[in-house]
Amino acid sequence: MIIFKERLKELRIERKLSQAELAKELNVSQRSISSWETGFREPDFATLERIAVFFDVTTDYLLGLGD
Repeated sequence: MIIFKERLKELRIERKLSQAELAKELNVSQRSISSWETGFREPDFATLERIAVFFDVTTDYLLGLGD
């Protein structure tokens, strides 16, 4: 999911959030955010949905399936 890692980081930076701040908002570890942004790991479906809701985007957008 190359698109996901790029879009997550872009959205986080646009909101001027650190990885730690985003992690707190999503109730995950900072290590999880880092792993997602480097493409080492991917979030589960429930977390992907929380990310989409937090950033007010669709899951399709996060996955690179829509604009």
